[in-house]
Amino acid sequence: MSSKKVESNPGGRMNRRSFIKGVFAAGSTLGLPPGVFGAAQRLESVSANDKVNLACVGIGNRGGDILKALNDTGLVNIVALCDTEIGAKHTTAALESHPGAARFQDFREMFDKMGGQFDAVSVGIPDHAHFAVTMLAMSERKNVYVEKPLAHSFRQIELLMAAEKRHKVACQMGNQGHSEANYFQFKAWTEAGIIKNVTKITAFMNSPRRWHGMVVTDYAPAQPIPELMDWDCWIATALEHPFNSTYLNGDWRSWYDFGNGALGDWGAHIFDTAHEFLHLGLPHEVDPVLLEGHNPFIFPQASTIAFKFPARGKMPPVELSWYDGVKNLPPLPPGFDVSVDPNMPAPSAGTIDTKVHPPGKVIYGDGLTFKGGSHASTLEIIPSAASKDLKFPDVPQTTSNHFLNFVRACRGEEKCRSHFGVAGPLCQAMALGIVCQRVNAKLEFDVAHKRITNHGVANDLLHGPPPRKEWEQYYRL
Repeated sequence: MSSKKVESNPGGRMNRRSFIKGVFAAGSTLGLPPGVFGAAQRLESVSANDKVNLACVGIGNRGGDILKALNDTGLVNIVALCDTEIGAKHTTAALESHPGAARFQDFREMFDKMGGQFDAVSVGIPDHAHFAVTMLAMSERKNVYVEKPLAHSFRQIELLMAAEKRHKVACQMGNQGHSEANYFQFKAWTEAGIIKNVTKITAFMNSPRRWHGMVVTDYAPAQPIPELMDWDCWIATALEHPFNSTYLNGDWRSWYDFGNGALGDWGAHIFDTAHEFLHLGLPHEVDPVLLEGHNPFIFPQASTIAFKFPARGKMPPVELSWYDGVKNLPPLPPGFDVSVDPNMPAPSAGTIDTKVHPPGKVIYGDGLTFKGGSHASTLEIIPSAASKDLKFPDVPQTTSNHFLNFVRACRGEEKCRSHFGVAGPLCQAMALGIVCQRVNAKLEFDVAHKRITNHGVANDLLHGPPPRKEWEQYYRL
């Protein structure tokens, strides 16, 4: 695989490497028009209806879903497509749908050659690679939509939150339920005092995951790098690994070095509104009550993790217990109906396990118990008789879904509901749970100074791996 140096431009961007193979430049193996990779020609200017010019990093699998949803708002122009496997089967739908968009394999080259021609960036790539693209986008005053979880390590999230404040651009973490019925109901019910004095939350995701049943004693062995793959750019800020197809197309979720497991994948969909509207912040203690199949490379086969959040003003301490694993079922109160919400999306490359129960939560408040699901699923009071004398507030209707909310924020019409100031602490709490899974030890966390005080290895894991030389710059933007 050949490489070349891209010289820094007059605007002062740091040098970046281009990993585009010569065969790509000609488009010969993909049946694409000559010159579409790294196209440097000036695109047409923004149309009169003030559409947002959008560059998409990650255009297959979930990235393709994000691209389509943003495009469906009718308020964006897709001007650039970027993917480390551009031209592979899972990217063809996006390529065919937007034949006029410039195409890149390395996001750094996209910024170098087209940075002045787009207003916003979507980031739909593996968890470990979110950080570099998002930091670069914000540093160049681009609005950014990044899929959850926000980043791969506690430190990366901290830097992204600070950058959002510094650069003052529209930032949205992909967390669809944050713009749908659950969001507005939870907000209204807490403001009305129906949900109050919560002391306990049970959250669970018991559907099968990719790593369930895997037997792993080492990282995957080296394989030849496919011609359509820019492996160095795919690895990004993660530790160096030889290529292996085992890591691709969502299977990266299984590995600590690339993914965030069931907690990082689904926690944001299940207890995000509780985290925001109960002002949970960061826990002072995280305890691995159960880790089945603890492994230094992949996530456990089952986990029960207890997060203890301190009192906040007049609100009492909260213990949030997380359950994952097909057989690691949580205790549920009488009257908890385990039927599947038809609006709940299935796990990526999987199904909701209807033999057990769908992902969800139980919230124990002052005299009331609430049953909840995932994403936009609304809360129910159980037993229902407990709600007969309650006066419920009016719950506003959704004015814009999560994608339209972001696009309108880019246009200055709305504020992102899941901006990094909201999404960051949620993801940092989950990051502490993932560190707990890795070290299989109880963690004591100093909330004020954001450090683990009783476990040196765990505290080091908050920082993530030291970035490879060419990727250090993103930690300084």
